[in-house]
Amino acid sequence: MNIKILGAFASVALLAACASTQTASTGSGGGGAQVSTSGPVPGSEEDLVRNVGDRVFYDFNMSNLKPDSRATLDKQAAWLAKYPQNNVQVAGNCDERGTEEYNLALGQRRANAAAGYLEAKGVTQSRVTTISYGKDRPTALGHDEQAWAQNRNAITSVR
Repeated sequence: MNIKILGAFASVALLAACASTQTASTGSGGGGAQVSTSGPVPGSEEDLVRNVGDRVFYDFNMSNLKPDSRATLDKQAAWLAKYPQNNVQVAGNCDERGTEEYNLALGQRRANAAAGYLEAKGVTQSRVTTISYGKDRPTALGHDEQAWAQNRNAITSVR
């Protein structure tokens, strides 16, 4: 009978050691509450990127928003309404073709287009800043249409 009890305690100890949740202190007495550790922190940069989308894309030499870009910006506006403490920066980017001056101006038009859309959807202007990086911060390396298409974007980041 002692062997059965000892075996039962060993099984319980083994199951407790294999638990996949993390315990967190409740603040008084050190007792632990079970807390899941999956997914990004709500309202964080990672939450924006993973659950909403942080970038919109543009056609060659264009700064007008396409329907899929508007859909992403609609989700960003809703996310910003949910997290009013967050401010964002919209960075306009270009592919490597064109002069530095042209791409800085085009990147600014792209950033302004995305920011203006967010503001039209109710995001307060003071919560959104813009910047243009022109062709200086490519997200995709390469010298072909596939890389260039990825680099023609506006990226929203939490500030």
